[in-house]
Formats: sequence, C-alpha cells, structure tokens
Amino acid sequence: MVKIRLKRMGMKKRPFYRIVVANSTAPRDGRHIDQLGYYDPLTDPATVKIDADKAVMWLQRGAQPSETAHDLLRKEGILDRFQAAKSGATPTEAGS
Repeated sequence: MVKIRLKRMGMKKRPFYRIVVANSTAPRDGRHIDQLGYYDPLTDPATVKIDADKAVMWLQRGAQPSETAHDLLRKEGILDRFQAAKSGATPTEAGS
C-alpha cells in the first residue's frame, strides 16, 4: 500500500518534515516515491507548502494519508479539492 506521510529532516532538536509518498513498508526516513511538499513546525505560524495537483493525483491513485498528513492536507484545502474531483463538482460548488 502507498501512503502519504512525513519524512523527518533537519538537525537534532530542529526538525522539519518533507511530505512524501512512500511504500507503507519503507522506513520513516527511508526511500520515497515522490515528494509533495514540506512542513516546518518551528516557524510562527508553522510553514506548510504542498503541491496540490500532485497530492490530488496520488489520492486518486489510492494513496492513504497518515493522521498528520491528513490534517495538513485538510488545513490546506486539498482534501476538499479531492472530494470535489471525486464527485465531479468544482471546489467552489463542493464548499457551498
């Protein structure tokens, strides 16, 4: 199974995370298939940058987001966009 999850990067006590698509059996910081963006929790407010088109493409292919990745995708509005694409409506129609 393919998962969308976080890959820890950075120095000791100074983490940032890459949002990646990886095989569910791969180690947390191991090999990944594709990189979707990054998340830096140490900035105020936390910095999140995700390529929405790639994320929706992987969700349509059946990739399952981890809990944290799911929350980040929801906050960025990507899950709404995915649901709209799934139902055939535009994102503005799905939000109304």
